[in-house]
Amino acid sequence: MVHTEVMHPVLSRVIDNIENVMVGKRDVSVLSLVALLANGHVLLEDVPGVGKTMMVRALAKSVGADFKRIQFTPDLLPSDVIGVSIYNPKEMEFEYRSGPIMGNIILADEINRTSPKSQAALLEGMEEGSVTVDGVTRPLSKPFFVMATQNPIEFEGTYPLPEAQLDRFLFKLKMGYPSMDEEIQVLSLAEKEKPIYQVEAVITKEELTRFQLEIHDVYVDEVIKEYIVNLVTKTRNHPSVALGASPRGSIALMKAAQAYAFLYGRGYVIPDDIQFLAPYTLSHRIILRSEARFEGRMAEHIVQDIIKSTEVPVQRSLSR
Repeated sequence: MVHTEVMHPVLSRVIDNIENVMVGKRDVSVLSLVALLANGHVLLEDVPGVGKTMMVRALAKSVGADFKRIQFTPDLLPSDVIGVSIYNPKEMEFEYRSGPIMGNIILADEINRTSPKSQAALLEGMEEGSVTVDGVTRPLSKPFFVMATQNPIEFEGTYPLPEAQLDRFLFKLKMGYPSMDEEIQVLSLAEKEKPIYQVEAVITKEELTRFQLEIHDVYVDEVIKEYIVNLVTKTRNHPSVALGASPRGSIALMKAAQAYAFLYGRGYVIPDDIQFLAPYTLSHRIILRSEARFEGRMAEHIVQDIIKSTEVPVQRSLSR
């Protein structure tokens, strides 16, 4: 999508910062920032080596956030994610040793390579904003953002995320291979020192937290809400879909649209926001029928078809 609107003057610096490292990935950069602003999380699914890790590192450094990486492996335990209580004989009491989940921006690398029990430890924190260790509930840091990655090519020794857990992610994104010109730029950037080492914070965590609160004031008109519900309802009634998106999908699309509108300096949501965000928000929330999968149909294409076949609302005034 070609963005013609002027971006928020402060948040545009974050996108520019990421683009100093990531060549030709503007949409992914924008959507990652939108998810962060909306207090959502992102699942990046793509082959190794296309820059998934670099993307989340650049985002974390740009907002001055505490970055933690969890390498998911088959032998990873839930305590390796959320931390553990260890007995201190000197104090004669248990002390909590925090796990890597106690950061601001978490890279959950190859999340489908660990057991469902360890996956659930991370996903509890994503949903509740807290973790429970030995019966004690501990709040997570704010801001808190998870970008999980998974390799769609290798299936041996993996544990695919159930649909109910996929639903916890605001967006499911793909990086894709760069074009020839873009890959030449990548080589030029990597010729000397890695560009990620030159990335510095352009906003503070406090500014980011304030923006996350201000997004709640972005106006969503009733006709926009009806448009969202129409799109989501059609995923439930589509002949190629076995299970459509739930009301959580409707909420996710609305929250993402508020953040997207805020990023582009608007105090209200327009239909274009919904049309751009719907494929990234809804595609991983629907289950296709076996016949549709056999025919090679993809969830993204079905969502696009639904968008094209749904009447776009015309509103008298989208601002208060």
